[in-house]
Formats: sequence, C-alpha cells, structure tokens
Amino acid sequence: MDMNSHAMLGNAWFGLIGLMLIFYVVTDGFDLGVGILSLFTRREQERNLIFQSIAHVWDANETWLVVVGGALFGAFPSAYATLLEQLYIPIMLLIASLIMRGASIEFRHAAGNKRLWDVVFGVGSLLAAVAQGVVLGKVITGLQPGWLSGIFTACTALGVVAGYCLLGSTYLIKKTGGLLEAAARRYATTSVLATVAAAIVLSAGTMVFSAIGHDRWAQPGVFGVLLALAAIAASAFIYILWAVHVNGVRGPFRGAIVLFLASFAGLAISFFPDLVPGKLSIAAAASDEPTLIFMLIGMGTMLPIMIGYNLFQYYVFEGKVVPRKH
Repeated sequence: MDMNSHAMLGNAWFGLIGLMLIFYVVTDGFDLGVGILSLFTRREQERNLIFQSIAHVWDANETWLVVVGGALFGAFPSAYATLLEQLYIPIMLLIASLIMRGASIEFRHAAGNKRLWDVVFGVGSLLAAVAQGVVLGKVITGLQPGWLSGIFTACTALGVVAGYCLLGSTYLIKKTGGLLEAAARRYATTSVLATVAAAIVLSAGTMVFSAIGHDRWAQPGVFGVLLALAAIAASAFIYILWAVHVNGVRGPFRGAIVLFLASFAGLAISFFPDLVPGKLSIAAAASDEPTLIFMLIGMGTMLPIMIGYNLFQYYVFEGKVVPRKH
C-alpha cells in the first residue's frame, strides 16, 4: 500500500465528513433552533407558523446526520467505535430527542390539543442541541474525564444551544412576519451575543483543557489562519446585528451561516490531523485504501444529488409562510 495515497484518501474523507457535518449543522441547526424558540412562543397561531416554516425541510435536514454516521463508520471505523463507546449516553439522548421531534410533528396534525406535542417538539429540540454540544465538548477535550472537562463540556452545550437559537431566529425572520418576526429579531440579537460570548469562553478553555490548544495552535502558521477566520466571524457578528437593526429579511440568516462556516472551519483546522485530539489521528483511524476508494466513488455519486435536492427544495419553498385557513 502506498502510504502517501492512503494518507491523501484519509485526508479527503476528513474533508468530506467535515463538509457533510457543516451541511447538517446549518440545516438541522436552524430547525432545532426554531424548536427551542417554540418553547417561548405562547400563541398557538404563531407556533403553527413555526411548524409551517420547517414542514418541508426538517426530515431532509436530518438525513445529513445519517450520512455522516455511515461515512464515519466506513472511512474511520476505529474512530466510530471509540466515539460510540465513550459517548454512548449523549448519542442515545440525541437519537431519542430526534425521535421525539419527529413523533411530535406527525402527531400534532391529528391532536385536538396541540400544546402537549408542541412541548414535546420543543424539549426534543433542546435536548438534541444539548446532546450535540456534549459530544463536541468531549471530543475537543480528547474524551478526558474530570470536573474541569465537565465544566468545559457544559459550556460547549450552552454554546451549541445559543448558536442553534441564532440560526433558528434568523430563519424565522426570513420565513415569517408580524409578531413572530418581531420576536425573532429580539431572539436573534440575544442569541448572537450569547453565541459569540460562548465562542470566546470556549476558545480560552480550549487553550487550557485541550491538546488542540497545547499542540495544534502552536504550530507555525495555524494561529494566523485562525485569527483570519476570527476576523471573518467578528465581521459576521457585526453584520447580523446591523441586519437585524435595519429590518433585513435574508441578511441575518446569511450572516449567521457565515459565522457558523468560519467557526466550523476553525474547528476543522484545529482538529487536523487528528479525529480525537491527542488520541486518534486520521492516518491511524482510516480504513484500508480499497475501502476508501470504493466509498469515495459512491459518495461522489450521492453527494451532488443530496446537495442538489436540498437546494431545489429551498428554492421551491422560498418566501415567507402565511397562516393556513382552517
């Protein structure tokens, strides 16, 4: 086996999984965010609009998580086994939360009293975001035990919740009107401030608690790239606040996406060349070369179709939703 070609394939799969993860985080992130925000929405008519705004996309958004799991299992089986073993509880919580969301959306249509299923939907969305934050925090700290790592993981969970609320609120600005849009603008301002505050705290914590801060950030050139990404994120933060203030419709959501892209790019650069910082490298975790090539051919066929389908459905259902007549 050519070690260079194996390393290139492993790196290519690291990039592909990262790409699929960002698709998942942005797409499912906004509908998890609107689910969390629905817990603070008192009027049923406005909750109806929330459900209408994601009715055509929520199930397709979650498809990306399934693809990421399958790709990780095939391309990096040892990483899949390690993460599943160490993160069994938050991963099972994530799956249960997504089931809660799906069931509540389907049962709500036939329910006489919709409030129960609205609560199930909101709580499921919140728990799913928390579970993802716990997984991220544990991976950043290299799956290390201890109360300091626990505090860092809790902050990561709060940061993910805030970030998803930012995506959700800016999506509602784009898709709804009236009182719900006005409330979404207030939520967007609060959540973007909380998201950036959490990012600053977590960056400082990473310097202390993670091998990323000790090793990767100290490598020549890496910190400069991260500073450039931080500047992009700061610009997106300012733009979101401005777009919300001037009653922009699509601008806040686009700014939130840029903020997430910059943050995710920084995270990917910080992880590389590891999958679990300080524990498991890409090279050590990668499958054999024939498996990586076979999967790459299949993914090369499937990924453009998935991206095209997602873009098409957003194009078809663009514009603001209006209350349904009963």
